Amino acid sequence: MSLPAEQVRSRLRGVAVGLLTPFDDDLEIEHEKIAENAQELYDEGIRTFLATANISEYHSLSASERVDVAETSVDALPSDACVLAGVGGSTHNATELIQAYDRIDVDAMMIMPPDHTYLHEQGLLEYYRNLVSATETPLVPYVRGFDPSVDYLTSLTRVDGVVGIKYALKDPVKLGAAVEAGADDVVWVDGLAEPYAVSYWAEGAEGFSAGVSNFRPEIGLELFDALSEGDWERACELRNICLPYQNFRDEAGQDNAIAGAISVSAVKKGLELAGLHGGNVREPIRTLQPEEERKAERLYNQLEDDIESLID
Repeated sequence: MSLPAEQVRSRLRGVAVGLLTPFDDDLEIEHEKIAENAQELYDEGIRTFLATANISEYHSLSASERVDVAETSVDALPSDACVLAGVGGSTHNATELIQAYDRIDVDAMMIMPPDHTYLHEQGLLEYYRNLVSATETPLVPYVRGFDPSVDYLTSLTRVDGVVGIKYALKDPVKLGAAVEAGADDVVWVDGLAEPYAVSYWAEGAEGFSAGVSNFRPEIGLELFDALSEGDWERACELRNICLPYQNFRDEAGQDNAIAGAISVSAVKKGLELAGLHGGNVREPIRTLQPEEERKAERLYNQLEDDIESLID
């Protein structure tokens, strides 16, 4: 049975960890490894999980695979965990996916960033209203990849069924203005992970998505506690030890000019180094090259040393 809306809001006020999708050498999904990762992260204290998200390689999964991955995640976790499942595409396809997710009792739908070349703010609001009409499960729109107005963000908070907004724009001022003008019962979540957690918290965010906390969750949990307690100095220290590995995730990688291309592969490497399951990636993502793997190992070792000195 899925969580009621108020409990979903409560879970959004925390650290939302992405459940990555491990693929074997034939690029088939290894469901047992998804379950093991979820259970380990839960045991470490994580309660909010993003299944079939961008970091889960949403766009490399078929519709049926998305449902199967979400079901594996729901089944692997205790009832007090909150599982958000990614939804995207046309209104028809998104509605079909929402209905399939409802049958397996996901707790909320994270509506993926729109991938249309041409967007109209009012048309996008109508898209969300149509999706809301298809379900009683709460929606969490993911704002990324376009530059909406504050008026649009304010209107989004007043769409019935929207309980949170995952905000992934590199604009804290716009976030603050939208929080001030928007509905009070919508939870704003920093969608750019630990590097933006401090500045976005100051503007009204109440939770954040995981970066390095996907494989070292104690960092995210400590950072959330520091922010909740108003301990800005400690929050900045914790944020800073995440930056080297997070900056590595933003790199283009070899023989490529597109920033952030190695992001998923870098997190999968971090999972492996932490004793969890990473696995292969599907195209158009590329695995880390040998030199990149060595850099990931150096940065992970540095991160581990920093954790021991700052947290343990």
